[in-house]
Amino acid sequence: MGILLEIKGLHVRFILDGVTVRAVDGVNLEINENETLALVGESGSGKSILGISILRLLPSNTEVRGKILFNGLDLLRLSEDEMRKIRGKDIAWVPQNPATSLNPVLKVGIQIAEPMEMHLGMDRKHALQKVVNLLRFFDINPAEKRVNEYSHQYSGGMRQRALVAMGTSTKPKLIIADEPTKGVDASKKVRVVELFRKIKSENSKLSQLIITHDLPFARILADRIAVMYCGQIVEVCETDKFFNEPLHPYSKALLDSLPSRGLKPIKGHPPSMVNPPKGCRFHPRCEYSFGRCLNEPPSIELSGNTVRCWLYD
Repeated sequence: MGILLEIKGLHVRFILDGVTVRAVDGVNLEINENETLALVGESGSGKSILGISILRLLPSNTEVRGKILFNGLDLLRLSEDEMRKIRGKDIAWVPQNPATSLNPVLKVGIQIAEPMEMHLGMDRKHALQKVVNLLRFFDINPAEKRVNEYSHQYSGGMRQRALVAMGTSTKPKLIIADEPTKGVDASKKVRVVELFRKIKSENSKLSQLIITHDLPFARILADRIAVMYCGQIVEVCETDKFFNEPLHPYSKALLDSLPSRGLKPIKGHPPSMVNPPKGCRFHPRCEYSFGRCLNEPPSIELSGNTVRCWLYD
């Protein structure tokens, strides 16, 4: 199994009225072929920014440094025309808000067909025939009727499945899904899990990056977990090991905050991305912190897992 996506030394900074927001700060991360990687962490940690950086959908007031290698090709060095051929075809994005992500004045079928027309050269008639099959596959029935309906005629769950149908219509190599369980109750989460499992079963070569703060959801779907804190990756670990023997103190604190583990809140507040703490970003909130934590911690390999913490040096 080879590496599909490799991020090297990625920095993403927003310049706002002379203030620099360090949204992604020196991230190194790999996603393997046919792997589901869950990117977890508190809200505001930089997870979604990392996802849209891969797709090069950042605003104009952004500074980006580093490399994002997709099948060995550095996405940051491509022209916008070259990137447009990859975005939506080889890399698909499933946004976190289905209610606002579909165009209300276009039929859903036409919106799902558009990537196939653009990237696969299909004509409208054949693309819509394929859309009917996709709607049926994702249990949006009766598909022959639903293909001609508008988004307001779909339930929330149906809109979410329609976005996934749109994302998978071109048989991408990588799907990036941003907070797919946000605002979803427990019963509907089961459907979301089934949805992503169904996608994977249909395409054995597909990789998935699931951006989420929902740890139980990540546990069910992911092969590996990457933990993000204040713009940095602090741990990358196999899923079973992460939930049974987390390495980083922040990972342990995240797990302890789950209701099933006692609902113990993480003390303190998330740090500023404008003026982050020196050294380890987590040390002001960490019960294990000591003098060396005021220095930037190394990234340490342990049995195929990675942790950014002085405790393991």
